[in-house]
Amino acid sequence: MNSIGESCNELKHQYDTCFQAWFSDKFLKGDTNDSMCAPLFKIYQSCLKKAIKEHKIEIKDIEINHLGTNNEKLPPS
Repeated sequence: MNSIGESCNELKHQYDTCFQAWFSDKFLKGDTNDSMCAPLFKIYQSCLKKAIKEHKIEIKDIEINHLGTNNEKLPPS
């Protein structure tokens, strides 16, 4: 899956690759230290914040839970 910001796609791919390696090579073997991918995540997160701002998406709108409410059946505005 691509990132919300086209310019973030490569960073997302790098982070996803790192996360998958951490999850299978470390986490599933009991090592819960998740700092391995933290530098990549910070860079990717910064890119995402910029893309969200460019697309004029409000963070508060992302965090609203619509499941199980009447809003769940409404088309996007």
